Amino acid sequence: MSAYVINHLRLPGGVPNEEGLAYLEQVEETVRAYGGRWLAQGEPQVVEGAWPGLAVLLEFPGMAEARSWYDSPAYRKILPLRVNNAVSDLIFVDGVGPGFTVAGFAQQIRASIAADAAEG
Repeated sequence: MSAYVINHLRLPGGVPNEEGLAYLEQVEETVRAYGGRWLAQGEPQVVEGAWPGLAVLLEFPGMAEARSWYDSPAYRKILPLRVNNAVSDLIFVDGVGPGFTVAGFAQQIRASIAADAAEG
């Protein structure tokens, strides 16, 4: 099952500095080594709430590959170029499996609540 890396990225001054550009020039190779690929990058169209900055969305074959990329020596070497020059909220999230529906997810929660109520 695919896993995703989502980065809420804010750049001081709105433009990458020299170290930020060096990061961008090197990061793609580290991602590719773990089967990752960019799905989206840029300023989002905010329709609810607030999202100052940019959104970056990466896809990996699975959570193990995403974590291995993030923990890899090649990525750890360039990570300071990003974290010292931008503000990021970075998360990892699993994709949904085949046949997933939001209604089915709600039904699972209802069943769990009912089971807890029957036990308690």
